[in-house]
Amino acid sequence: MNRIEKAAVNSPARRALQRFYEVPALLRLAGGPLPPGSRAVEIGCGSGYGTRMILDRFRAVRVDAIDLDPTMVARARRRLADRQGRVRLAVGDATDLTSVFGAEDGTYDAAFDFAIIHHIPDWRAAVAEIARGLKPGGVFVFDEVTAHALARPSYRLLFEHPEHDRFTAKEFLAELPRHGLAVTGAFTRINGDYLLGAARKQDPDRG
Repeated sequence: MNRIEKAAVNSPARRALQRFYEVPALLRLAGGPLPPGSRAVEIGCGSGYGTRMILDRFRAVRVDAIDLDPTMVARARRRLADRQGRVRLAVGDATDLTSVFGAEDGTYDAAFDFAIIHHIPDWRAAVAEIARGLKPGGVFVFDEVTAHALARPSYRLLFEHPEHDRFTAKEFLAELPRHGLAVTGAFTRINGDYLLGAARKQDPDRG
């Protein structure tokens, strides 16, 4: 993520959009707040604004939050200083939660992706790791930027993203069942540029 995109995602306008539009929409898609005592993981936590939404709006009791950028993790740590007992922050790779958090299969009740997976070159590995870390019945909440948006001249000029294997909304949704994630609701906005949705981890022992 380059300097321009960091400024954009940390701007008051972006935070207002997330707080007043995206989070309420994602809460509806996820079926409401998480059950009491839920533990969540957030990939690409940035400065911690989304992490606070997971705690306050989705009502997770604990959140493991990861980001590749040490500067962003430091900012998140400052933002979430009042939640020290409920948040564990780390610098690391979202495709290997075991190395970072020691996350075993079925560790989390929920996983959150606030527009991060499109930055990961092997995005399928990120989806697979999220699915691995979720308990059966756990929810994956996602807000993503699609190949349609990334192909726009404005995106190409201002931001830096992987050039290969970008996903459309249809391709992203099709990947989820391959990892035992059943989509419970999803929609796109701005002509397919952005995808919001939720999926549930299926129990392989149930028919």
